[in-house]
Amino acid sequence: MSLDISVIQTIISVIYIVLIVGTILIVLTENRNPIKTIAWLLVLVFVPIFGLIFYYVFGQDTRKQRLVNKRYYNKIKNLSFKELLSEDQANVLPDYNNLVNLLKSNNHSPILQGSKVETITSGKRMFEALLEDMEKAEDHIHMEFFIFKNDDTGKVVKQMLMKKASEGVKVRFIYDNVANWRVPRKFYYEMKEAGVEVASLMETRYPLLQSSKINYRNHRKVVVIDGNTGYVGGMNVANDYSINPNWRDRHLRIEGMGAYGLQANFMIDWYSSGRHWEDTQRYFPPTSVFTKNLMQIVTSGPYTEYSNLLQATVSIVLSAKKYIYLQTPYFLPTNSLFEALQIACLSGIDVRLMVSRRSDSPYIDPASHSYYEELLKSGMKIYENRDKFIHAKTMVVDDYISVVGSCNLDFRSLETNFEINCYMYDENVAAENKAIFAEDMNNCDEVVYEEWIKRSRWKRLLESIVRLFAPLM
Repeated sequence: MSLDISVIQTIISVIYIVLIVGTILIVLTENRNPIKTIAWLLVLVFVPIFGLIFYYVFGQDTRKQRLVNKRYYNKIKNLSFKELLSEDQANVLPDYNNLVNLLKSNNHSPILQGSKVETITSGKRMFEALLEDMEKAEDHIHMEFFIFKNDDTGKVVKQMLMKKASEGVKVRFIYDNVANWRVPRKFYYEMKEAGVEVASLMETRYPLLQSSKINYRNHRKVVVIDGNTGYVGGMNVANDYSINPNWRDRHLRIEGMGAYGLQANFMIDWYSSGRHWEDTQRYFPPTSVFTKNLMQIVTSGPYTEYSNLLQATVSIVLSAKKYIYLQTPYFLPTNSLFEALQIACLSGIDVRLMVSRRSDSPYIDPASHSYYEELLKSGMKIYENRDKFIHAKTMVVDDYISVVGSCNLDFRSLETNFEINCYMYDENVAAENKAIFAEDMNNCDEVVYEEWIKRSRWKRLLESIVRLFAPLM
């Protein structure tokens, strides 16, 4: 009997070693960013059992797999615009042509002209405007949110979706089932019964059998109403965003051609969730030109060839002439972004980063703090909001470029998740976003280099250890 047990133990040990070694070889041969590779190797070597499970669920790189039909992707990203837009009138300042061309090349994102843009910082205003626009919908409502809670705010929006569907408006809704795992399935069943078409992008009903999907979360927040009014930004559908006075966020209400960009990306996500379209042009109706605003709607995720939003962020940082003001709830910069920020600071650019004193993810805070000292030393100014959670994902640069969207300045948003940002080339919008940043600074304390370096060795050690795993967060 003892012999049998020893044989079984030996077999299990051999299988275990083969799995560990095999997984390490897979990680090495994927040729990822060396920092991310090292992080995975550390997990696999020092916590092997947990590491195997964690890698199997969260670590596999499916970017090169065909997650959406490439022909269909190109059709939606290109053909829908070619018959509707003329870019001859686009007049982006010459200094930013490289950024425009980059976003055209890596994401097929054309210049969209003449949109009316409302920058929203109040959750109360956002949901009032959204419900008002939904009430007026005559043809369709397309909605996609990372978080859509079964709370008071979620129920109100849900009831409006169901009401409009019962009136004959075409209502389509995409949600992330991992982020909303606590929401009962009855919640969505009631929507379907009322005529709302419901889908989940990269659905993982059985996580252990669908591990290649669970790592890629749909972090987008998009609404399109009748093809010419759209919403995009950082706000989800939940009480935190609508009524919590300690939550600070940023969202855009867009009228005009900017809604076309949101529409195209919703259509791709709808197709990727297993649904189809019959008449795509119906969803791009003629619209008015309201202003001189120029914008590009840009996405990033596992079915894009490049890390589009990371590339755009690095490009903007390196081409800034005067200042860069950033807001993000989580600051875990990739190596390329970290180097770009240092270069900008050392070049004399006024680089300011605003974060919360404490985020809603305490394990991320030490990793974020580990980047402060080097950036402060190079000249960056870091501001921590005293009592509000900064959930906004924004950038304003040189009184001309404004970026508002769903993408955090962390590894997961920049390299992994489904994200969407709006890039605006507009002095008026930039002035507004700069003023919002200045207003938020009134509630912040600046992190001073001379004081920061006095923190205890234990804090430094904790930060250094947690930072090793930042690429996996």
